[in-house]
Amino acid sequence: MLGAATVVVAPCVQAHADDPARILKSMSDHLAGQKTLSASFDSDIEIITPELQKIQFASSGEIKMSRPDKLRVRRTGGYADVELVYDGKLISIYGNNAKSYVQADAPGTIDKMIDALQVRSGTGMPGADLLLSNAFDELMATVIEGKHIGQGVVDGVECEHLAFRTPDTDWQIWIEAGAKPVPHKYVITSKTLAGAPQYTLRIKDWKTDALNADVFAFVAPAGATKVDLEGAAIAEFDELPPGTPTGAKK
Repeated sequence: MLGAATVVVAPCVQAHADDPARILKSMSDHLAGQKTLSASFDSDIEIITPELQKIQFASSGEIKMSRPDKLRVRRTGGYADVELVYDGKLISIYGNNAKSYVQADAPGTIDKMIDALQVRSGTGMPGADLLLSNAFDELMATVIEGKHIGQGVVDGVECEHLAFRTPDTDWQIWIEAGAKPVPHKYVITSKTLAGAPQYTLRIKDWKTDALNADVFAFVAPAGATKVDLEGAAIAEFDELPPGTPTGAKK
């Protein structure tokens, strides 16, 4: 693309003013340096049907985090109304549609909890890599090329538009320009699936205000049933209808 600064990722590359890796690192460092964070988001995930029709599912939610070990995420969509609460010791996931919840011991940090959740249940958290304490390393782990496309505006905010390539996915990110380099849009495109489905995440209302500890305490709603983390009921917490093929996961 004309005007795009391209960097082929290699050891000991000198950083420049428009170096996409430098801009991404500034975002990672800024987020990791915040004790508390909250934001709202909208997400779209695409699937490709056996008839090669592209269908998009939309959801919205909010996130509250207190480093290093407290997280609360709520997401509501057409096929999911789910809340994840982590207090540094126990992870709880409640599905309002299913009227059930799962819990598991997960002492440690948010980083370790996210990894444990994905390993034990297969439940993905697209966009969660942006909040990891080592987000830059995770995002760049398999990158083979990065570009600074230029400037863009997301929800009225001027952003630096970056594009990266890996063997399996292409992904783009729009990072607020200036002293508060927070992400406002994140798009992952699956290159290994027919139709190249995408996952799109828009994040807004970033705040760093202190959060009350009660925010991260899970209280099961009346009538909710506790189920096994490894059980089939975990499927009801997904953002897609049961049996839907997935894609666009980085």
